[in-house]
Amino acid sequence: MKKRFAPQYFFLIFLQAFVFTVCLHTGKQLAQTLALSENLIHLNSKQGETYLFKSEARTDYLPLMLHFVTQDNLAYCGVASIVMVLNALELSAPIAPEYGSFRLFTQDNFFDHPNTEAVITAETVSRMGMTLKQLAQLLESYPVQAQVHHGEDLTLAEFRRLIVENLEQENNFVLVNYLRSTIEQERGGHISPLAAYHQSSDRVLILDVARYKYPPVWVEVEELWRATQTIDRVSGKTRGLVLVNPSHQSVR
Repeated sequence: MKKRFAPQYFFLIFLQAFVFTVCLHTGKQLAQTLALSENLIHLNSKQGETYLFKSEARTDYLPLMLHFVTQDNLAYCGVASIVMVLNALELSAPIAPEYGSFRLFTQDNFFDHPNTEAVITAETVSRMGMTLKQLAQLLESYPVQAQVHHGEDLTLAEFRRLIVENLEQENNFVLVNYLRSTIEQERGGHISPLAAYHQSSDRVLILDVARYKYPPVWVEVEELWRATQTIDRVSGKTRGLVLVNPSHQSVR
């Protein structure tokens, strides 16, 4: 009798191969990243991979990694995060001149949409980044709904629930705006997508779009929550989360 394998077995084999391929592809970049403090766990480690394979809230991981981009400049973390999400949602994209007649959201053509300039210009973002509200407004220049949650408005339990519910569902995404120094990384505010949650360690996986600086890391949810309760000096409000859904879906 032939031995039958459960679908979950084949998925784990595929996932392991995919992680290995990604690590090979980004190996030179990752070798130059800053050292991680002990509170953070590198995805490309035995423990980091184990967390991913055992996670039951990881539906966003593959779509985001298939469309992963490194931010084009020091202030483009929000733009890179938005581009990843729009491509992962498989929305109708503009032509990308660098790819001939093929269509893809890029960090260059994202600002070609006339509605984006009413929010903030590419030049301004290049100088000073964007606020949580601007992140949501730029996303909604396209056919998506973006729900803003400031850190100060969420208890730890609410913060965790919003993240886990999102990561358990397909076709929606969560972007986090946090202060790096709170999780013992170098300096200021940053934006990146979240890709998975590991329950027993209570850690979430940040797909850091500043790949030249830091690799994808697992961080404790409570630490990330505290990092979103810090004040963004431009807006005068706390950082937080943006939940992204296609426009035909209702926002939770």
